[in-house]
Amino acid sequence: MPQSDRVAIVTGGANGIGRACARRFAEDGLRVVIADRDKESGRGLAEELGADRDKALFVDCNVADKLSVANLLAETRSAFGRLDVLVNNAGIVAKGDILSLEADDFDKVVAVNLRGAFLVARAAARQMAEQIDEDDERPDDCRKRYAIINMSSVNSVVAIPEQLAYCASKGAMNQMTKSMALALASRGIRVNAVGPGSINTDVLKAVLDDRKAMSRILSRTPLGKIGDPDEIAGVVAFLASKDASYITGECVYADGGRLALNYLSSSAS
Repeated sequence: MPQSDRVAIVTGGANGIGRACARRFAEDGLRVVIADRDKESGRGLAEELGADRDKALFVDCNVADKLSVANLLAETRSAFGRLDVLVNNAGIVAKGDILSLEADDFDKVVAVNLRGAFLVARAAARQMAEQIDEDDERPDDCRKRYAIINMSSVNSVVAIPEQLAYCASKGAMNQMTKSMALALASRGIRVNAVGPGSINTDVLKAVLDDRKAMSRILSRTPLGKIGDPDEIAGVVAFLASKDASYITGECVYADGGRLALNYLSSSAS
């Protein structure tokens, strides 16, 4: 099957990094399923990417709900007949440290960021495995086609006190990525993660006009700039491509050099 016949699901695909990933996949010739709760933005993007030409589809999906995830896979099969790539990008935050974070807020973050990623990845992996068995495909061929990419964060390894739930969920995401990769390696389904640093999305909008806040971010970013969603999409596209066919169980950090830094960068001055 030609690579251009592949189908990708992007959760949280209506905005930010997910939106950039959906667009990049469409540019690369993949058919794209945009899964999100934002109906207006999701449907608009699907139309932009060619919904009327069977190139894109929007599905309203709550990744933390098993029935909603089952519907996502059913809609994908109905529209495109298969699944080859999953980007587990849906995520939320809740402000609070160990003293102030409410248990309900912790549960909400973990439900979307971790449980949701697990539910969608499990459904996707089962669909991929079924296709591999039906087509009697060799693992060496499969690893050029099938890929799951989980969206992690630099905060999987460095912490923010008031983002306890988010940091915990992303640390767990890295371990889940490794476990999934080991379980699926023999079938040729590769599983990796991408760990963005500070990226120009809605989460950072409040910071962009705050000189002091921006200075703090740049002080920990050696490249001296906020990342663009398209830069993360490029890493995701690589990990989904045949060029990454020997990479599995890894987290690629696209963070402007942040994790290499053990002091404040002079670029903030």
